[in-house]
Amino acid sequence: MFGLEDITIPRILPLGAILFEFLFLLIAIPIEAYVFNNRLKFDKKTSMFYAISINLFSSTFGWLIFFFLEPILPVDLKSELISYIFFNTFRESSTQAILILAAFIIFFMTFLMKFFILKFLVFSLNEDLIKPVDSTPESNRVKWRRSSVIRLQNTNLVTTVLIANSLSYSAISIILLLSRRTS
Repeated sequence: MFGLEDITIPRILPLGAILFEFLFLLIAIPIEAYVFNNRLKFDKKTSMFYAISINLFSSTFGWLIFFFLEPILPVDLKSELISYIFFNTFRESSTQAILILAAFIIFFMTFLMKFFILKFLVFSLNEDLIKPVDSTPESNRVKWRRSSVIRLQNTNLVTTVLIANSLSYSAISIILLLSRRTS
């Protein structure tokens, strides 16, 4: 009917990876909402909405990118990835260098995704953007002030997202280190 006859359900689910992703979201959302509340002066409900939105969207995009890149990985990297996801161990020690590089790339890609998603949400959900058009010409000074305020808000948004992303990634990294130490 929908072409779903060829889809097979996997016999082994990476339940640990799924639970860790859920745990990471449960950790990242309150931390980032707190940062948005303090730095951007959103109320708590709005901060929580933005934190949930950007984390769910960036997590979804991240998994989609992972599922598109995974089939083109070399076989030895695939086996290391499977070994880490299912058994939480690496077969070769050289994989840890690749993991550190991948962690840096993932951090900055997540930061960029979260920034652009937050910027889109803030500007698309802001009622102040719809203003009646003024027929009086603006002076250069007013135009310069408006553009400098927009630049300052953009810088504040970048800094806030970077701080929020750094704090949430730090908390997640500590949990990963603690889970590796206990296993």
